[in-house]
Amino acid sequence: MPRDPSANPSTGQTLEKAGAENFPVAPFFLPAAWRADLMAVYGFARLVDDAGDGDLADPAATAALLGVEAAPPVTPSAQPGPPAPAETAFRLALLDGLERDLDRVFETALRTDGAEAPRHPLLGALVPLVSRHALTPEPFRRLIEANRVDQTTARYPAYQDLADYCTLSADPVGRLVLAIAGVSTPERIALSDAVCTALQLVEHLQDVAEDLARGRIYLPTEDLERFGVTEADLAAPAANGAVRELIAFETERARTLLDRGAPLVGTVRGRLRLLLAGFTAGGYAALAAVEDAGYDVLARQAKPDKRRLAAKAAAIFAKGR
Repeated sequence: MPRDPSANPSTGQTLEKAGAENFPVAPFFLPAAWRADLMAVYGFARLVDDAGDGDLADPAATAALLGVEAAPPVTPSAQPGPPAPAETAFRLALLDGLERDLDRVFETALRTDGAEAPRHPLLGALVPLVSRHALTPEPFRRLIEANRVDQTTARYPAYQDLADYCTLSADPVGRLVLAIAGVSTPERIALSDAVCTALQLVEHLQDVAEDLARGRIYLPTEDLERFGVTEADLAAPAANGAVRELIAFETERARTLLDRGAPLVGTVRGRLRLLLAGFTAGGYAALAAVEDAGYDVLARQAKPDKRRLAAKAAAIFAKGR
């Protein structure tokens, strides 16, 4: 049985972050069962990200709940930049603990003899939907692996390296949405991957300053060199001309990818079509916000306008792309 969500203080904080996303995670117009399933997937993905980013409300309690023997550093570094080795080791131990708990999810869902129930409530919430939709472990494992990569990789030499990372960090979510809706086909999966990678690239553009504070740069090194941008330029309080040109280039790259995947919306009908239109519109609205900021993503985070998002979603729903 899933454990009581109150057993860990990170649970409520994790789910509350759904409202801060560029797109609706589980909007009201979906059937209750779909909303519950999507929130379960979001809860898992957000928990894994929080573990990998050091953002858990109570990391020690989470470690204890998962049976992780490693303890968090007594005084985590408050300085910007990559975490200390002890913090990195603890995050990796947490991710290992989450993967072991994911094994419990599938053992429980498959009614394996001697199966132990998942220890974390957010993973316990996955059991019903894994059973109901015959989900496989792979997309969940990829999300965990993406956060392992974050502990060891802070720079991406070429765009293809960053795109490969997105196959771990973003594409699995879209594949899970299609599986939950029961509409997975090779064509839809390819379109979904394009949308999800584009959404991840857009988020990277919005979070340049925040990511740099964590010691990470999700902009290809080859592009920084092409536009003459240094890491010191990215650490400035406002973007100079070279940075703006770089961000404009990356914005168009993300838009091209989003355009490629947007026809996914037209392959489905009803409420699922509206949901996918919302996801896609969230990406376009975020791109517009970056443009409206004059491509200065350092002075403040570019946030999409909700009215523009709603209008774009309606247009995409009507056109199917």
